[in-house]
Amino acid sequence: MMGYAEEHESIVLELTYNYGVTEYTKGNAYAQIAIGTDDVYKSGEVVKIMNQELGGKITREAGPLPGLGTKIVSFLDPDGWKTVLVDNEDFLKELE
Repeated sequence: MMGYAEEHESIVLELTYNYGVTEYTKGNAYAQIAIGTDDVYKSGEVVKIMNQELGGKITREAGPLPGLGTKIVSFLDPDGWKTVLVDNEDFLKELE
């Protein structure tokens, strides 16, 4: 479990490994996971390198979202799961 507090007090992310399971079927309940970063542009470059090495695809280049200005980069991992990296400072401004 990863989080900022106990799971009954906050949101946590649980990563599991299920023995004997060789494949997962995507359902319609998962949209994406968002992860904060201090430098969307640098993180985007790292994602590009990882995509070249392992597969995957950038779905939105690093930059500000129209209308909000919050900088993000989004990508699909080699299995097709979507992840969005969000600029920490911009996200905190959205919450004000």
